[in-house]
Amino acid sequence: MVNGVPALAEADLAAVDTLLDSADAERLANYPGDRTDRQPVHTVYVPADRFHRDLVAEWGAAAAAALARHAPTAEDMAAVTGLAPEELHDVWGPVSAKLDREPIEDLRVDLEDGYGQRPDEEEDRHALAAGHAIAAAVAGNVAPPFIGIRFKSLERGTRRRGLRTLDLVLGAVLSAGPLPGGWVVTLPKVTSIAQVAAMVEICDRLERAYGLGEGTLRFEIQVETPQAILQPDGTAGVAAMVHASAGRCMGLHFGTYDYTAGLGIAGGYQAMDHPAADHAKVVMQLAAAGTGVRVSDGSTNVLPVGDRDSVHAAWALHARLVRRSLERGFYQGWDLHPAQLPTRFISTYAFFRTGLAGIGARLDAYLHGADSAVLDEPATAQALAAFLLRGVHCRAVAEDEITKLTGATLDTISSLAARRAS
Repeated sequence: MVNGVPALAEADLAAVDTLLDSADAERLANYPGDRTDRQPVHTVYVPADRFHRDLVAEWGAAAAAALARHAPTAEDMAAVTGLAPEELHDVWGPVSAKLDREPIEDLRVDLEDGYGQRPDEEEDRHALAAGHAIAAAVAGNVAPPFIGIRFKSLERGTRRRGLRTLDLVLGAVLSAGPLPGGWVVTLPKVTSIAQVAAMVEICDRLERAYGLGEGTLRFEIQVETPQAILQPDGTAGVAAMVHASAGRCMGLHFGTYDYTAGLGIAGGYQAMDHPAADHAKVVMQLAAAGTGVRVSDGSTNVLPVGDRDSVHAAWALHARLVRRSLERGFYQGWDLHPAQLPTRFISTYAFFRTGLAGIGARLDAYLHGADSAVLDEPATAQALAAFLLRGVHCRAVAEDEITKLTGATLDTISSLAARRAS
């Protein structure tokens, strides 16, 4: 700088812009930013031969019955889960309403591990029946907001069977009407980037065959093999998989038991909170960050069945694991039994309501330039806004509460939550 005049002229700055133009474009293409549309808090897996049109209501009734039988009051469930009684009282009514109105947010009709190996004729029959039942549930307005199937993997031994099933289900659904808006399928046991690229090609071909718009078909990658985390060259396979999906990958779902078994961990120690599982899930988070791809934790196979003591023990474990996942930034997990729904929603609702007033005050101060005991960075304000938005999406937080808490509309909070790349 000479006499207050910068030494770098416009030509110098333009040269730097030119130097970085391609890097800027590449970053924007690879990392478009986080999404702020609704992410379900869980995915329920139901074997295809057990799925029917009214399954969602059936699960809701079974969940409510389990609650009434084993923990009929908020105080009972507080004792089971270790949550404070006042936390349970705050969410008890909303959770009861949730079990009645929307007990399942995301449903996968399973034609993979939960369904097993069947003769081709039998799987064909169940695939077609599942497709027709999905269509009937959608037409009857009794389907969950998100729905799809899990089909067998693209490994050589199951590839053709899985693709035939996918084709049959999709055809049956489309024979009754348009594809449901929340349609997504699960691609399991992914071991290579080539399988993801092949899935993109499969989606392209199915869209052309069924007259669907380009980009209509989407999938989630189930991360349940060691190769998905670490490729032979030492790179993180799941990161490359996300970018090989041509924008069709909507989520990364962790497969607790296949993954830990693949590392040789003994059956009694395979769990969502095993250190090996935590490592894999952190890699998933890193791979998905800024891409718009969501991450989901896996499941616990300890089911709340049997006598009251057994149910209470399973509920205590499930509630702890759900809360643990939420605290670590996993806002979605798997549920495998109707009696897991009470602790799924109780833990989730309590999480989003804890410290709600303080979060609202911080955002109010940030948005309106008021003094605050906490000086929040823009990225933190975005995270706080996204937290409130998730609470609204699952109905743990009412929309009118947002304005009372922050002095801003939900649209303003949504805009703040959107991490826009630039």
